[in-house]
Amino acid sequence: MDSFIHKVKLIFGDASLRNRIFFVIGCLVLFRALATVPIPGVDLMRLEQFFSNNQFFGLLNIFSGGGLSNLSLVMLGVGPYITASIIMQLCTVIFPKLKEMYSEEGEAGRQKFTQISRLLTLPLAILQGFGFLVLLQNQGILGELNLVNFVTNILVVVAGSILLMWIGELVTEFGIGNGISLIIFAGIVAGLPAIISQLLFSFDTAQIPLYLGFVVVAMIIIYGVVVVTEAERPIPITYAKRVRGNKVYGGVSTYLPLRLNQAGVIPIIFALSILLFPQMILNILSGIDAAWVSRASSMVLAFFQSQWLYALAYFFLVFVFTYFYTAVTFDPDAISKNLQRNGAFVPGVRPGNHTSEYLGKVITRLTFVGAGFLGLIAVLPLVMQNLTGFTALAIGGTALLIVVSVVLDFIRRIDSQISLREY
Repeated sequence: MDSFIHKVKLIFGDASLRNRIFFVIGCLVLFRALATVPIPGVDLMRLEQFFSNNQFFGLLNIFSGGGLSNLSLVMLGVGPYITASIIMQLCTVIFPKLKEMYSEEGEAGRQKFTQISRLLTLPLAILQGFGFLVLLQNQGILGELNLVNFVTNILVVVAGSILLMWIGELVTEFGIGNGISLIIFAGIVAGLPAIISQLLFSFDTAQIPLYLGFVVVAMIIIYGVVVVTEAERPIPITYAKRVRGNKVYGGVSTYLPLRLNQAGVIPIIFALSILLFPQMILNILSGIDAAWVSRASSMVLAFFQSQWLYALAYFFLVFVFTYFYTAVTFDPDAISKNLQRNGAFVPGVRPGNHTSEYLGKVITRLTFVGAGFLGLIAVLPLVMQNLTGFTALAIGGTALLIVVSVVLDFIRRIDSQISLREY
């Protein structure tokens, strides 16, 4: 407790750190204010009924940061930007020049990479905005709009998505933490009062064991995410002794920390985007008059509506994206070269290619455990929903996973800022 009070004093005693935190809070308040302003022509009663009966759009609402639940100006959320980032990350595997830009050209290369992602966000936002508005109009949630009003609504929601992307990047640059993750976190937390009030109003003593089960699952997820996020494997590193004149340099032993889950919450966001984007397109196609298009869309949607198949696909995507993102962000060859350049080596392992192979094997084994555990925690609520029939579990599990990971990352970044100022 004394340590916590000491940290709070350090945070609010340092003007720069205090301003960063207030900047984050201000941006999140602005985001929530925009999320309360609906686009024109929304039937709120039908919208509420539609969301209460549709788990798919409940997950999509989480992914959008909570702006979709009332068709707000920022109803697309940061979804287009995340989809653009996923496409760009996939392209690094296909196009070596993009990988060189992202990994080897330093900060300038990453800025170019990010700029391409921003440009790609615009057409994706237009596509998603058009798809959403057509789907919701077919459901009767939006009134009949003429061409001018329809195009105006598309421009409004696309502008809202681009504005949210900009706010997220401002938070990353001038605040603390990842701005995109914090926006999703704010959308989830903002929906908690409504969920709690709904549970209180619909409280049934016969379902007390179910509520207790939900609490137990939530505690398991929180504990599991904390353990996996904080766990790391230390790789011993020794610096060779060097004699310069009458002085001896080096000979120091330290360690290289390799986290059990290097990717953090990113695989969850990637997996959700891959699962949700095709469903949105297929929901639109299912309303087309052509019989074969409607039939094909309905068949594919039936696959997604099978909870066990959906859980299997979710687990697989989380597992694969954990490996993929780790491979993109962790380069054993670059680390091996840096160690060799600085006269450092892993005891018992030759410098150069042998060190690179050793680090690659270690990170592969670590990622296998981390990816498996992360995928298991992600699908556990879906499995319990099939066993209990309580639909809030599926949405709550994914939301809880994102919230815990973002909070841990935010706390870690604050601690690093505090340590920097203490030194």
